[in-house]
Amino acid sequence: MPEVHKTLTRYTIEQEHRHLDSTGDFSGLLNAISTAVKIIANQVNKGALVGAPKNLDVISNDVMIGETEWAGHLAAVASGRMPEIHPIPPSYRRGKYLLVFDPLDGSGGIDVDMAAGTIFSILRSPRPGEPAGVADFLQPGAEQVCAGFALYGPATMLVLTTGDGVDGFTLDRDIGAFVLTHPRMRIPETTNEFAINASNERFWEPPVQRYVAECLAGRSGTREVDFTMRWVACLVAETFRILTRGGVFLDPGEGDPDDGAAGRPDRPRLLSAANPVAFLVEQAGGLASTGRRRLMDQVPGSLHERAPLIFGSRQEVARIERYHRDRAGLPDDDFSLFNTRSLFRT
Repeated sequence: MPEVHKTLTRYTIEQEHRHLDSTGDFSGLLNAISTAVKIIANQVNKGALVGAPKNLDVISNDVMIGETEWAGHLAAVASGRMPEIHPIPPSYRRGKYLLVFDPLDGSGGIDVDMAAGTIFSILRSPRPGEPAGVADFLQPGAEQVCAGFALYGPATMLVLTTGDGVDGFTLDRDIGAFVLTHPRMRIPETTNEFAINASNERFWEPPVQRYVAECLAGRSGTREVDFTMRWVACLVAETFRILTRGGVFLDPGEGDPDDGAAGRPDRPRLLSAANPVAFLVEQAGGLASTGRRRLMDQVPGSLHERAPLIFGSRQEVARIERYHRDRAGLPDDDFSLFNTRSLFRT
């Protein structure tokens, strides 16, 4: 018999069958999300035919809400593109889950045909069936039921975890279904690739300066390995690359708030971006950190709180955390431990 490819629908139903108390709500919600992803992928693939990239942001946001709010699975929705939560309308049954998402990560590069994606996180509502408030969403990442992302590139990918490893699906446009193509994804423990936005170098704290300087020194430096530096300005694309071939991504904590570092608007939102990526990375054998502590232990203080995000191959993230610990207790102007040098000056 020919090999039967496992579709996302079959995958989610099989996952629910493992739990005797399952109601089908979870698989129904994932099916609604996958439908939204297909619609968004179709819009993204049209490029300039749908207008400016900001139009795609709005379209993607509306599609995610429209496809998930009506089926009775959710108590409320929160989006990185909306200032407030979106309660489920009274005309629809309220469910037991909360959905948080970034509708179109990397949208700023669409006009030059770069990759973009959608990130999502599913939480349990503390009050199933009741109207949800902002406080219900302020859960640490460790409380996530499911997390995933869609990548709109040469192929449309859907990568997700329910807390039992990470699986990747590719959209087969011939049959209109996501098919399991990347089962049990694992991040290699070591790597010689790192991704960081070098334009923010002036804000980096000494531990990050030390790490980047060592990578740039290559085999002539203390690491004795030549590294490759990458940055594509799309968190989804960076995460998929690290899931498939390893690496480390740094959007680190930064220094003196008075120099403009604090509140940088392009830093990942904790709830709708950093936490779901961290969940995926940990389930694939990597680490996700603020530089000082496990990211998913951080309790959000607000709906759109932003957070430092460092993730990827275990040994590299552990090294960066160790550099932060080495730095603890030193005066802010003591750089002697690190012999810090700029990326661009000898």
